[in-house]
Amino acid sequence: MLAKLAHRGPAGRKIKEGQGATLGMVWNQAQLPARMEGQGTSVSDHAPSGRLARAAMVDGTLVLERDPLGVAPLYYGHNAGGDLCFASEVKALLPQTATIRELPPGSRLRNGQVEPLARPRRLPPLTSGREVVARELRRRLERAVERRVADGTVGSWLSGGVDSSAVVALARPHVKSMHTFVAGHADAPDVAAARIAADYLNTVHHELLVDRAMLLAALPEVIYHLESFDALLVRSSLTNYLVAREAARYVPAVLSGEASDELFAGYSYLNAVPDEHLSGELLDIMGRLHNTALQRVDRCASAHGILAYVPFSDSTVVEYALRIPPEYKRHSGVEKWILRRALDGSLPDQVLWRKKAKFWEGTGVSDIMADFADQQISDADFHREAQLPNGWLLRTKEELLYYRVFKDHFGVLPELSWLGRTKQPAAQG
Repeated sequence: MLAKLAHRGPAGRKIKEGQGATLGMVWNQAQLPARMEGQGTSVSDHAPSGRLARAAMVDGTLVLERDPLGVAPLYYGHNAGGDLCFASEVKALLPQTATIRELPPGSRLRNGQVEPLARPRRLPPLTSGREVVARELRRRLERAVERRVADGTVGSWLSGGVDSSAVVALARPHVKSMHTFVAGHADAPDVAAARIAADYLNTVHHELLVDRAMLLAALPEVIYHLESFDALLVRSSLTNYLVAREAARYVPAVLSGEASDELFAGYSYLNAVPDEHLSGELLDIMGRLHNTALQRVDRCASAHGILAYVPFSDSTVVEYALRIPPEYKRHSGVEKWILRRALDGSLPDQVLWRKKAKFWEGTGVSDIMADFADQQISDADFHREAQLPNGWLLRTKEELLYYRVFKDHFGVLPELSWLGRTKQPAAQG
């Protein structure tokens, strides 16, 4: 099982045996063995304030726990002998069991029962004025970023949007030489905006210019590590995977701006959601992050042996953001207004007030994969193969293309409840 997860832990591996359990762990350069081991018979995938997946023997019982947003992945199942098995990725479990479950974020598995621990929930709205809220939000973000910078050996993915630019701006004073990374077509909006942000923040900036051939070549690797055939998730992971590979040449860990859109209403479709329903919709898409953006971030980074930190997932940031009134998040027709206001003066205006672009659109790859799928799959093929053995219906030819690759890696799996799919159609941004 550890061999299947070797990419997650190029710096070392260890097996711990205790009464009633055998626990294995791997770690990368950014994860100290002491942090991975914990006390007694336990192992954990842990980073400051946000990322946590833990397995521990408690009173003779193996207990699994996962953080509230699901930043760290955790799956489990039982082998033929009835033993509970767990892993950070499904590929390590498949040789042991065909019945796999994902431990839900913010929950604990004990004695076969899933118990709730802590999940994002609706909280009473703040009554402070906009400027007061903006200042407090910035203070919490500064502390969240500072906790993840640690010894300063961290870089950052930088798309040129306000989310990733914000974490770079807040991390920059704590990192002597800050490496930033972007991937996309030469004329992609993300590449141009990231260059502006990097120049302003004086980072060591790396641009990875991708083309159709690079994306197609990476596709089998991406699906293997991502363990998904969801079209929007795979599409957005292609450039993320490639830029993570580039980052691994320079730093052991990167910062990521994920979870900001879900906290501060960054998606364009949310403009049509009335204020009275916005908090509920944000909680809904936040609850899907572990199968969408956070899964992409984890797998793309881990595939190359680095760790991705997500400052917006910090519990203090999440709790505060959930209390910010909808009219502060959408103000004067601007999405994520309160976040932009909190960063005012720390970024150039063309970055700070840049309109949100979908991940694959910003990198310039929006049509490449869909067009390729149309070339490879006929209407008759799609009609014949669209229904999976578990009854799911594939939505597009692009998704069928990805499922074929998924099937080549993992075989035909009759049970796929652990595999999340992007919300359709409204929240697919």
